[in-house]
Amino acid sequence: MTPRRTSPRTTRSTPPRIAAGPAATAADLLASQERHRLAAEALPRLRAAALGWRNAAGALMAGLVAFGLVKGRTDVGQLAERWALGVGLLLLVALICGACGAYLLNRAAHGALKPSPLGTHITRSATEHLEVRSALRALRVGIAMTLGCVLFLVCAVASTWYGPSAKPPAVELSTPATGKLCGTVTGMRQGRLILKTGGTTVEVVAAALTQFRTVEGCP
Repeated sequence: MTPRRTSPRTTRSTPPRIAAGPAATAADLLASQERHRLAAEALPRLRAAALGWRNAAGALMAGLVAFGLVKGRTDVGQLAERWALGVGLLLLVALICGACGAYLLNRAAHGALKPSPLGTHITRSATEHLEVRSALRALRVGIAMTLGCVLFLVCAVASTWYGPSAKPPAVELSTPATGKLCGTVTGMRQGRLILKTGGTTVEVVAAALTQFRTVEGCP
């Protein structure tokens, strides 16, 4: 005999029952109140932190620039052409980073320059939560931008310190025969220094030197 095939029995899934959970304990109530307090104080605390960072960054920049804590050559034209171009680019990047950092720190400290969203389904807690996330992001990027501004500024000033001069260093020398001379040494030949001074070239006997020193420039 052929066994009789039986179709699988279909059963309906029982929907889950929703019932009240256990009663809240005193610890649950205290934890809920603490979470509500932290959420309510998150935005004011973030605003205060951003204001402190903004003031600190402003004081740092004022100390670096206004009070001359970091100084180099006052004239970038004294540098070699490529070094002067590099210093200009570093200063430009420092200016952009400083402007962006100042805007972002003020954004975090005082809010966005736009009206708050309004709607029937928008609650105050949800709006503050979104603002906390945006302000925190602006604060982090603003701090990074400000530190980047300081870094590029220091690199620019260091380049003015150690960069090669556009003009070769001048020397001041004197001999009994020629007296005091000032100019640029262009070479040496048979024990004589070839000195270019005032548009003319003078050969000075090295053994007859009574004074020789480098100077910033000739009068």
